[in-house]
Amino acid sequence: MARLTVAKTYKLYIGGAFPRSESGRTYQVHDQKGTLMANAALASRKDARNAVVAARSGLATWAGATPYNRGQVLYRIAEMLEARRPELVDLIVRSRGVTPAQARTEVDASVDRVVHYAGWTDKLAAVFGSANAVSGPYFSYSAPEPTGVVAIAADGSSALLPLVSQLLPVLAGGNTAVVVASHDDPTVAVTLAEALATSDVPAGVVNLLTGSAAEIMPWLASHADVNGLDLTGVTGEARTELERSAADTVKRVHAPRRTPDFTATPGTARLRAFLETKTVWHPVGAVSLAGGSAY
Repeated sequence: MARLTVAKTYKLYIGGAFPRSESGRTYQVHDQKGTLMANAALASRKDARNAVVAARSGLATWAGATPYNRGQVLYRIAEMLEARRPELVDLIVRSRGVTPAQARTEVDASVDRVVHYAGWTDKLAAVFGSANAVSGPYFSYSAPEPTGVVAIAADGSSALLPLVSQLLPVLAGGNTAVVVASHDDPTVAVTLAEALATSDVPAGVVNLLTGSAAEIMPWLASHADVNGLDLTGVTGEARTELERSAADTVKRVHAPRRTPDFTATPGTARLRAFLETKTVWHPVGAVSLAGGSAY
C-alpha cells in the first residue's frame, strides 16, 4: 500500500519549545506557483508577550557567558545548518522558485555568515573598547555591553541569508532576540529555529514568531521590556510609526535608510547597533592607608 507523507506542522519557537499560537490561528503558505506548501502558525499579541518574557529570562545566561563560549555556540549553529543543507536548499527552491544552484549558493553564504559572526564574539571588546586618556590619577576604559532584548522584523528579500545576517550580530553581542519571520516565506525560518534548538543555544535566547509583522511589531515596539528594534524588514509609513512608538520607551532602533545588500561584506554596523558602551574609572597611584600605600 502507498503510504501518506507525514506533513510537517510549522509552529512558533518560544523559550526553547515549539508551541502553537495561543490563539489557535494558522495561515496558508504557498510557493511561487501558488501550490500550498504548509500551514503556519499566525502569532498573536499574547505570543509576542510570551516571546519577550522568554527572551528576558534567557538574557542573564547568554550575556553572562564568556565571549569564547558564545562563539562556540554560534559555530554550532553553522554545523547544524550545514547538516540541514539539503532540506534548506529544497525549501528555498520551492518557496522562492529559484534554481537548485542559486539555493545552494544562498545556503552556503548563510552558513559562512554564521561562522563570520561566531568569530566576532571574543573580539568585540578589543575592537569596540578602548583605554581612555584622562587628566588625573585615574585609569579609564570603555567596554561594549549587550543592549538586552532585541525585536527583529525579518527582511523578506530572500529566504535565509537576510535572516541570519540580522540575527547573528544580535546574538554575537550577547543580546537575546524575538524574530518576526517573513509572512510569505516562514518555512525556512522555522527550519532555522529547529537548527537552533539542537545547537546548544540556551532556551529563550532566540524566539521566532510567524505571522503578520504589521500585527505583531507595534506591540513589540511599544513593549517596555524590549530594548532594541531592527526594522530592516519594515518600510514606509509603518517603519515611521514603529520608530515613534519605540521612542516612548527609549529603544535603540536600527533602521537602515538604504536597501541592504546582504551578499556584501557584512561590516560592523549591525554589531554596533545593539551594543552599549560602559565606561569605568578607577583610581591609580599611591593612596595612604593607615601607614601604608596601595597602588
